[in-house]
Amino acid sequence: MSPAPGYDVVVAGGGPAGCAAALALVRAGRSVLLADAGTGPPKAGEALVSMGRLLLADLGVEEPVLGSGHLPCHGNLSAWGSAELHAVDFINDPYGHGWHLDRPLFDRRLRAAARAAGAEVAEHTGVRCPARQPDGTWRLALRDRSGGGERTVRCRWVVDATGRGAAIAVRSGARRHTGDRLTAFHLTLDPAPQDVTDGRSLVESDQDGWWYTALLPSRHRLVAYFTDPDLPVAAHGAERFHDRLLATRHISRRARPHGPTTPRPPRRAPAHSAHLDRVHGDGWTAAGDAAAAFDPLSSQGILTALYTGLSAGRAVDARLHGDRAALAAYAAQVTTARTAYQHGHRAVHAQETRWADRPFWARRQRHTRPNPHPTKGETSA
Repeated sequence: MSPAPGYDVVVAGGGPAGCAAALALVRAGRSVLLADAGTGPPKAGEALVSMGRLLLADLGVEEPVLGSGHLPCHGNLSAWGSAELHAVDFINDPYGHGWHLDRPLFDRRLRAAARAAGAEVAEHTGVRCPARQPDGTWRLALRDRSGGGERTVRCRWVVDATGRGAAIAVRSGARRHTGDRLTAFHLTLDPAPQDVTDGRSLVESDQDGWWYTALLPSRHRLVAYFTDPDLPVAAHGAERFHDRLLATRHISRRARPHGPTTPRPPRRAPAHSAHLDRVHGDGWTAAGDAAAAFDPLSSQGILTALYTGLSAGRAVDARLHGDRAALAAYAAQVTTARTAYQHGHRAVHAQETRWADRPFWARRQRHTRPNPHPTKGETSA
């Protein structure tokens, strides 16, 4: 006979989605291993909208995760659809203000909360070679990237929270659909010599994309430009970044006190919309960006990760209890969230009509734009 599984569930990915799934599962009495590979560049400049506090409260971690170290966000500014700056203040938001997150701190606290709740947390550990066994369990190799070697574990279920790559879901036969090819060029500026206290985010559109800036909890400033990688502006994105930044009307005013002429080149990162054709299969369930990744303009990334992680954890627990409808109900929740996002995405981009003949904006007036060069495991939406 096969040995008993070491865990009920292995969660691959230690970001917000993976931590939320792990917390939901351990609070339901499940034995959980949360494996955080810790790869890729550090996250910076991400925001959590006010409703996020409700999900963190549902997980029982609101105070330890949001208690300190993050910068309150009391509103948004935008020059979108016209050159004039428009403000949306959160003073009347029933859930209060949002946050500009210290993202590494946010993730560390979530993992610490999962550990405190009873999950085993394996830091700097990647999940490799997932293999479905004849008895319906999984056999997984865990590689410690800090030099601790490799070990093999078994479990009854796997939650894929590995991000946009959806490594386990794609390996298990799911396919990713991409809705666009949005790419970010981003740079973190030094703290300003004088005290800068405006914690509002700012978005400013231009003919080939849009800019974003926000003050970080460290008092550094994030500046990012979003465009499509096949456009001429992206071909020279790194070289022309500073010139284009200084040519903006509103972003440059926030950036100048931080010394935007620093010759550091911006980093490049994917920011496209994507989703899986199915978010669960034989012994696996996807959550977070692995299930559905949204354009950063929506400011829904962290919120959606927490929501899908919590919902996936509850659905997996129900499925392990024998509820065969639980995963279909979870899939419907993800579809509803993605449909609402797509509706809002189209509505927001339709408001910018000044450059309707430019490729970036013309593409977003249509419902979808197929990706002519899908990567492995991807198809065009």
